[in-house]
Amino acid sequence: MASGPFFIGIDFGTDSVRAVLLDGAGGEAAARAEPYPRWSDGLYCDAGESRYRQHPRDYLDALEGAVRGVLREASRGASAGVKSLGVCATGSTAAPLDGHGTPLSLNGDFVGDPDGMFALWKDHTALEEAESITRAAKLWKGCDFTAYSGGAYSSEWIWAKASHALRKNDKIRSSARSWAELCDWIPFLLAGVGDPARMRRGRCPAGHKALWHENWGGYPPEEFFVSADPLLREIRRTFGETTYTPDTAAGGLIGEWAARLGLPAGTALSVGTLDAHAGAVASGVRQGTLSLILGTSADYLAVAPRETIGDVIIKGICGQVDGSIVPGMIGFEAAQSAFGDLFRWFKRLLSWPFEGVDSPGGLASASLKPSIEKNFFGAMEDAARAIPLSHQGPAALDWLNGRNSPDVNERLKGAMTGLTGATTAVDLYRALVEAAVFGAKAIVRRFAEEGLSFTRVVASGGIAKKSPYIMQALCDVLETPIDVMETDYGSARGAAMFGAVAAGMYRSVPEAQERITSPVRRTYLPIEAHAARYRLLYDRYLKLGSILSAK
Repeated sequence: MASGPFFIGIDFGTDSVRAVLLDGAGGEAAARAEPYPRWSDGLYCDAGESRYRQHPRDYLDALEGAVRGVLREASRGASAGVKSLGVCATGSTAAPLDGHGTPLSLNGDFVGDPDGMFALWKDHTALEEAESITRAAKLWKGCDFTAYSGGAYSSEWIWAKASHALRKNDKIRSSARSWAELCDWIPFLLAGVGDPARMRRGRCPAGHKALWHENWGGYPPEEFFVSADPLLREIRRTFGETTYTPDTAAGGLIGEWAARLGLPAGTALSVGTLDAHAGAVASGVRQGTLSLILGTSADYLAVAPRETIGDVIIKGICGQVDGSIVPGMIGFEAAQSAFGDLFRWFKRLLSWPFEGVDSPGGLASASLKPSIEKNFFGAMEDAARAIPLSHQGPAALDWLNGRNSPDVNERLKGAMTGLTGATTAVDLYRALVEAAVFGAKAIVRRFAEEGLSFTRVVASGGIAKKSPYIMQALCDVLETPIDVMETDYGSARGAAMFGAVAAGMYRSVPEAQERITSPVRRTYLPIEAHAARYRLLYDRYLKLGSILSAK
């Protein structure tokens, strides 16, 4: 194994913490994933209400297990060579804090209260509050604070989530002193800052999720938030105006956490960022490259120099922020709220007979469940691949979690049409795959329509690595080659790269990319016969979407 220095990257994903230990040559010396135990048990969530909450204990327990795990896997003494720790997380995943910066759910008065926990990115309970913020932005004289956020504010984002909890929960209203993104809170905690007003809030979550933009001098003024919800006034005051790019230092690891993680005290911590943006950096995103991060959701990220983009505002995407991905360049983000979630839902639907196998009178043999868990998607892909190209099955929309991009509308729902008595489970799976890749095409087309073109497409994330069928379909629909990156831990790798720059091991993010970007694992090439078929089916997808989104 190569010797140090070493850089640790931490990615707080939807289901687990992923840690990667990079050596000085950019090799992955060790990697590990630690699941969240409470989340795995389905605690604090209600899918019917679109409520998805995570307890901070899950994050802290999994963080400790993941870091100690990679250090055990590496050579003896590797911990002494660790120079930095970088953090990224899903977003907007946010929680209320007390005056010392502690999430309220870690306070005994809030045991078991979901409103005191982190509201996961896909929590949509704040629809009404998001719409209130959007209305306030449209009525504000002088500028539209949602101009760089696709023209609307999302219920997935931090101000809507804060407003919702403050409105509905008296205890939260009386105890919350600030709010924080998970990616900002972890470095704040590890550095022992202790005062929410001194938190180094990342440029990435601030710009893409919290309405920060340099054109209006930071966050919108306090008066704007009062017009949307007076309860946000005191929270806004703790945010300040300054934000920090993820290549800058958030502090050093304090003794308590150094001991818990097995790392040297004072290890450099970089400012937190969002997971997809870190993954794009690890994939080598640069001008002319579109980075796809394909997991539970899907993110589409690009960068361009300010002099190239000028005053153009890309309409209908999630954000356009200077320095949010590669410092010194404008970062662009678009997203699908459901990508892997489509297939997770489908598997859960078909697996219902096996959910009660341990109870008396269960509908199916418990011995079959492990085989189904292991082989479900492989069998579906094999069967879908065998369907003749000429077969026209049902059509679907990918809006199970609402539509994020292009043109956010979280009240939209998923749908299927064209079902007959002959429709099979494989037909439904193929329809969901087509819906997912057509949603991707709609986003890429929007970029092109607004003047942002690409000469290379790269992909990472669980779907990119695990599903050749979906990736070939995506390649055929986009009609361009797609490079799938080698690493299983792209976002964690990107976080480690930011940490290395913050620690002074590299002069800039582009230099770190040149030295330690993940290699390409596989390149998909479009198949013209498939592409021609998908052109016709894409029109059907657009027509169905137009009908169901019409007011």
